[in-house]
Amino acid sequence: MAASLFDKVWEAHTVRELPSGQTQLFIGLHLIHEVTSPQAFQMLEERGLKVRFPDRTFATLDHIVPTGSQVRPFADALAEEMTQHLHANCQKHGIRFFDLASGLQGIVHVIGPEQGLTQPGMTIACGDSHTSTHGAFGAIAFGIGTTQVRDVLATQCLAMAKPRLRQVRVDGDLAAGVYAKDVILAIIQRLGVKGGVGYAYEYAGTTFDRMSIEERLTVCNMSIEGGARCGYVNPDQKTVDYLRGRPHAPGDADFDRAAKWWLGMASDQGATYDDLFRMDAGAVEPMVTWGINPGQSVGVSQKIPRTAEVEDDSRAGHLEALEFMDFKEGQPISGVPIDVAFIGSCTNGRMSDLEIAADLVRGRKVHPRVKAMVVPGSMLVAIEAQKRGLDKVFQEAGFEWRAAGCSMCLAMNPDKLQGREICASSSNRNFKGRQGSPTGRTLLMSPAMVAAAAIAGEVTDVREMF
Repeated sequence: MAASLFDKVWEAHTVRELPSGQTQLFIGLHLIHEVTSPQAFQMLEERGLKVRFPDRTFATLDHIVPTGSQVRPFADALAEEMTQHLHANCQKHGIRFFDLASGLQGIVHVIGPEQGLTQPGMTIACGDSHTSTHGAFGAIAFGIGTTQVRDVLATQCLAMAKPRLRQVRVDGDLAAGVYAKDVILAIIQRLGVKGGVGYAYEYAGTTFDRMSIEERLTVCNMSIEGGARCGYVNPDQKTVDYLRGRPHAPGDADFDRAAKWWLGMASDQGATYDDLFRMDAGAVEPMVTWGINPGQSVGVSQKIPRTAEVEDDSRAGHLEALEFMDFKEGQPISGVPIDVAFIGSCTNGRMSDLEIAADLVRGRKVHPRVKAMVVPGSMLVAIEAQKRGLDKVFQEAGFEWRAAGCSMCLAMNPDKLQGREICASSSNRNFKGRQGSPTGRTLLMSPAMVAAAAIAGEVTDVREMF
């Protein structure tokens, strides 16, 4: 019987059905970081429990790590304390820690793929909502809370209700200047930030087939912003080629055997879905959020919707966003002045993201009013970018070149907006206060669009810069 990847992976990892109706699901890979793990480890300590499978657990430092000076001890006493706790817990339980000294530190959703830890057919959990990123490899990846982090550490299992499955199908070629970030923002705009509640998303169609692995990572990363529990792309030859030779991928003859199994986990032709959504890639233009959630976005050539054009149940949120952002209904998004430009995050802090932005700023200068920064997603990304001279390109244009970390995506570190600053950001959330200032304002867009805004000093159509 034809089955989807989601059904295959769920069945393969089911331990048993619980009396509650939930599934006890085995977790193949557990990724942890310094923010959501200390309390979980403390709960283990209080119960006298050990980590059940330390060889399936990997740690990194990303949320609170400064991207300026990373000399220890950190200037922020809380950041230093959390780092020390993670180091001590990893040492005690025999967990591999990609810390600063390892030379492999980075954002958890960047290092998992680059180390070859993330593989097709896996179940993956992490105490971070953007764990859905790993679905780009054909894995089923869930963001979990601290008590669930405790559960996975102690048992390697989660109690979960199985979501329904929606196929999100996008076909056609993307126009020049339109990227994976624009595709996922357009999907969220059309389906809404609650449209995916109760669903897992399978991204399918010729548009996703043509995307690189890093582009697929961007799409899957923001599944959670559309309300979906997770999102994935079926594994293909690109997936296999990306993983070959990675440190934690199978080696030699084992790799070919694994690759055959990975490809066999892809959804069968004729698999059934609970819902189907279609979109034409040719209709997508560079997207910009104007409001206070990722669904409040428009194409760069468009205007902020008028309240009368909005569904009744969304009007209160629409008016709240207009007031907070200090925008007018019917106002063009193009031409909105910015104060800060941020390129980075688990959404868009990889090599291809930096290359695209560097190509646009090469030979140009950041607008005098704008503070611009580039934060690589990992130490390895930073090293590779520096080998290619991208750090010099950005610095000569007027960008700050920072060390790896989450940085201004969520501002649990020194990288924060000040007051009412407006930030053009390649990150994933534009909630109130998300970037460190309770009154700061965030406009989400692709790295290319951020680069264009940094140069122009305002939101501008990147297609005009080609």
